Amino acid sequence: MKLLKSLFAVLLLSQVAYSQDFTIRGFLTNAEDGEPMPFEKVKLLKADGSGSGGAITDVNGFYQIGKVSKGDYTLKVEAYSFEAQSKSISVTVAKGIKDVNFELKKQSDVIDIEEMSVSADSKRKTTQVLISEIRLDKKGLERIPSVGGENDIVSAFGVTPGVVTTGDQGGQIYVRGGTPIQNKILLDGMTIYNPFHSIGFFSIFETELVQNASIFTGGFDGQYGGRISSIMDITYRDGNKKKFGGKISASPFIAKAVLEGPLGSVKDGKDAIGSYVVSAKHSLIDYTSQSLYPRINENDTLNKGMPFNFTDLYGKLTFKGKGGSKFSAFGFHNRDRVNYTQADINWNQSGGGINFVLVPTSSPIFVKGHVNGSNFATQFNEPITGSNDTTSRFSSIGGFDLGFDFSLFLKNESQFNYGINLAGFNTKFETYNAAKQKIEATNFSTEIGVYFSYKYVTTRFVVQPSFRAQLYAALGTISPEPRLRIKFNANEKLRFKVSGGRFSQNFTSASSDKDVVNLFNGILSAPSNVQETFVTLFQNEKEPKNGLQYAWHAIGGFELDFTKKLSMNVEGYYKYFSQLSNINQNKKYPDDAANIQQPDIFKKDFILENGESFGADVLLKYSGKRLYLWGVYSIGKSTRWDGDTTYAPVFDRRHNVNLVGTYLFGKKKTLEVSVRWNFGSGLPFTPTAGFYESETFTGGITTDPTTTNGDNPAIIYGDFNSSRLPTYHRLDLTVKKKFILKNKMELEAVGSVTNLYDRKNIFYVNRATNETIYQFPILPSFGLSWKF
Repeated sequence: MKLLKSLFAVLLLSQVAYSQDFTIRGFLTNAEDGEPMPFEKVKLLKADGSGSGGAITDVNGFYQIGKVSKGDYTLKVEAYSFEAQSKSISVTVAKGIKDVNFELKKQSDVIDIEEMSVSADSKRKTTQVLISEIRLDKKGLERIPSVGGENDIVSAFGVTPGVVTTGDQGGQIYVRGGTPIQNKILLDGMTIYNPFHSIGFFSIFETELVQNASIFTGGFDGQYGGRISSIMDITYRDGNKKKFGGKISASPFIAKAVLEGPLGSVKDGKDAIGSYVVSAKHSLIDYTSQSLYPRINENDTLNKGMPFNFTDLYGKLTFKGKGGSKFSAFGFHNRDRVNYTQADINWNQSGGGINFVLVPTSSPIFVKGHVNGSNFATQFNEPITGSNDTTSRFSSIGGFDLGFDFSLFLKNESQFNYGINLAGFNTKFETYNAAKQKIEATNFSTEIGVYFSYKYVTTRFVVQPSFRAQLYAALGTISPEPRLRIKFNANEKLRFKVSGGRFSQNFTSASSDKDVVNLFNGILSAPSNVQETFVTLFQNEKEPKNGLQYAWHAIGGFELDFTKKLSMNVEGYYKYFSQLSNINQNKKYPDDAANIQQPDIFKKDFILENGESFGADVLLKYSGKRLYLWGVYSIGKSTRWDGDTTYAPVFDRRHNVNLVGTYLFGKKKTLEVSVRWNFGSGLPFTPTAGFYESETFTGGITTDPTTTNGDNPAIIYGDFNSSRLPTYHRLDLTVKKKFILKNKMELEAVGSVTNLYDRKNIFYVNRATNETIYQFPILPSFGLSWKF
């Protein structure tokens, strides 16, 4: 309660303090569809033409310039491929607010696709820290080679520095030593529990709707909480406010449609009161693969082809208010199922929410808020060794989230942000460890997070301290989380940057590290019934109160612009995971009164671990009018300590390389050729050392083991994660041809070849049969899309 009172006191004081200056603010929108234009520069010029300040628009297209002195000014906007606009401003009072909006029109002689940006815009390099951060828009996503003729955000995640993926099927994202459960993925402020389909090529997100995708691989600001490794914050655009439109596409992999338009009538060129957008996509590969890709699972008499089936639905309504305020309501549903002979996996998730942006007429504070709810459930079935029976794992989570964020845009692009978040969720799961001991739990938890972040900008420095306090009410714990991000602009071409801080999270994974490749990724809240004492990696003894996970990040690096088109980003990182919770693979006894004398390591459902990850990422990027190159090399090492042994986790990939190249052909640049090559050194796994016949001694001491051996052999495991899978590498090629039709309609043909040289990359090994399933072979595909 004291924390909440302190926050509201800060809100009141900031409101009083920053309402004493003159402020110029507004929105930048696209005249064609009414959509906001994020990350564009707005310049404030004095009467003599010299600079007096400026701002960069946020993801909502909003800008604000504070502490403007009396005088005459010109407000100027220059955005690539748009006509430049300027407006005269006269400030005659010391205090006040003036709203100045811009609606930018496309230049008739500029082709849309002439230049695309996959990284942060160069205009922001000197005023934002931009450490361990990659930002992409729709055009940037479309530049990366597609699979099955369809672009997807999962391809963009895969080429991000520091990110390791586990392959084409059941693919998961591991970020600088963090597991999938330690990555927070947001869609318009809502946590998405499972963003990727089992096929691994496709996510639940619709590329056509992505306005911005920000990926933070470490050292992120206090605005984000609840995860200890990374943040992926995705923002969808609103529907077209000017006219009805859409896009329909089909390929052997999926068919999808996007429809959008205004709500109400559009008069005299003005926007309607609101807009709508709906999207739907459904997999076709389970129907088409048997004839188009007969080599896949050709020896499987039950499941030939590619046994993947998924559906994604999304809808959004947006209503526009006065002064740029707006209100949005959205909902989604995702379904996924894959049926292998060795395993059957299915999951469903649904949710919905409300977002709003509020621009008070008499206050310089910019307010954003959200309230949402969602649920996710997954089940995994696989056969028991030597038996016709199956074992099942189940996990579900459902919850709500309520949050408010406040922003004050200060002079010289400095900024002060603060906010509060309340979340509650219930989890349920059932699973089995390698000793066939059942592990189950049901929990309900609530969290409250408050934060503040201040960005101070000078010519040479950008300093951004922040602080987050995360209250885990059900566990009676408050986690203080100080964080700091700093950039030093050495000159126009060279910039140094550092960041670090403390992070915490409640969620724990219900997956098993004994699988050669994890297929089941359930979710549960942090366990409270953990061992009484724990010896850390540095041999310090702790008495943990619960199973919350904690980490510290330390990151440093530099940016170097060789030319306006060629740049390099180098970062080194260290993450210390001071407390992790994991399924207890050593559990042998129930945790009851009969086993009170047994050590905790043999009876607790979960045990605490800690570990560390360190490495370096190098990104080299060239962005020209026709040629685009993106090269990433990552080297890293991750270790875990379980209180007795140091081991390599299943995602410990020492070397990872991603090379992307795109070239635009033709006078109007309507023919695009893209290639991507990925190389990854082998991931660790626990080998199977052998089998033995499990004897239950049903006849007591008179049992004759030579005649009573059953048909249910047990597995002998080798040393934990002591072996490495073969190296993974794959080459993908995409060719796109765009045809411009009447009334600005577009027809695009896309041809792609995935795994061009037919590399056999391992996917899954069933310990019972020792049968190996490989990742996908060479996959040629062709798709068509019609945009209207």
